[in-house]
Amino acid sequence: MDEQTKGFRSAVFGGFRREDVLRYIEETDANYYKESARLQGSLDEAQTAMDELREQNGKLTEKNAELLERLGEMTLDMDRIQAQLDDPSTDVLTGLPFEEATGTRSDADKTAAFREYAESLDESKQAELYVQMMGTPSEEELQTQTEQTLQSMSRADMESALTQAMVQQMGMSEEDVSSYLESMGDDELNDTMSQMVQEQIKAQYAQQVQQQMASAQPQELAAGFQNTLKTMTDTQGALYYDTIMTFSDSTYEDNLTQLGYVDLDMPSAINLYASTFENKDVIEDAISEYNDSVDEMAKIQYTDYIGIMMSSVTTIIHTISYVLIAFVAISLIVSSIMIGVITLISVQERTKEIGILRAIGASKREVCSMFNAETIIIGLLSGVLGVAVTYLLCIPINMIVQHLTGIPNLRAFLPVPTAIILVAISVALTLISGLIPSRSAAKKDPVVALRTE
Repeated sequence: MDEQTKGFRSAVFGGFRREDVLRYIEETDANYYKESARLQGSLDEAQTAMDELREQNGKLTEKNAELLERLGEMTLDMDRIQAQLDDPSTDVLTGLPFEEATGTRSDADKTAAFREYAESLDESKQAELYVQMMGTPSEEELQTQTEQTLQSMSRADMESALTQAMVQQMGMSEEDVSSYLESMGDDELNDTMSQMVQEQIKAQYAQQVQQQMASAQPQELAAGFQNTLKTMTDTQGALYYDTIMTFSDSTYEDNLTQLGYVDLDMPSAINLYASTFENKDVIEDAISEYNDSVDEMAKIQYTDYIGIMMSSVTTIIHTISYVLIAFVAISLIVSSIMIGVITLISVQERTKEIGILRAIGASKREVCSMFNAETIIIGLLSGVLGVAVTYLLCIPINMIVQHLTGIPNLRAFLPVPTAIILVAISVALTLISGLIPSRSAAKKDPVVALRTE
């Protein structure tokens, strides 16, 4: 930038004028501070944006971690669900068999399940399980000892032993227990005593085994446990399975529900959405036809929510309609009476006219027809006028109702056939109301009528 551009003026003795140089310096400083402030503001904005991006990035990272954890849980759940479906007899959450599946298993299956469960235990658990196995008498031994014990006991001995046991365990009075036992038959009493004896034998047998094996090391017990598993028969395995095995507190269905498994082939409920009321009726008819062809257990239980809603709405509409019909009926009755009164007054006022008509040769029928025609014309005009006013009022009423409800298709209208019927009703009512006055006019004596002023 040359001096001319800077706006420097030459001094008299050479150089530049001092005020021009100072002005230039001040302008340069001002531009510098202004640009520095602008850059600092931009830097602050960039820093703020950077902090916001870091915060958003942190939130996204946390969300991503949550999603990955949830994905891992879902994958694990899917694996558990598949494992549970593959093995319905074992609880995949605890590794224990379901108690509900014990009755359907054979001795070989029970033995295999017990061996699999026992091999999954550690050495200390295997030692404890071995003591339990050795402390469990066989069925033959248990049955033999039970029969020997019962053979040496009379009925009185059985009642005495059972009385003492039930008083101690249940807290019942001795008199109540005695009367209860006396009412039992010999077979029933023998079965009850047999169960108690077997429990006592099992407890004594287990206690003796525990005392004998108390000094053994866990390694020795575990080794004995392994040897027993190898030589264990299916009968022994089934016995250990039923008496020693620990079962799951859950069930197969409960586990699938807990894991979130849904069988689409066995839904608990199905929602059907019909596009029209006609289609809804078709679906309802199809369900009813199916229910008529099957037994009570296979019938489809359905709820027509639209039908329930429409039934309520229909009931309200019918109630309102009945009230309106009552008001209309009252109005028609009052109108008919008023028309009859007006016609009667007209007859009274036109008595002289009636007398002239009769004097010039008009018959009673013609006089009556004249008044009937007048009433018909009145009824026709009033009916047509009422229908026309109704059609005109429907326009603003529909606009107000649609504006208030927000439903564009909601509107009131009067069908043409209904309008024609209403006009006919109006004519019929006015005609009926004018019959009595017209007959009264026809019966008037011409001489008396002409004398009337």
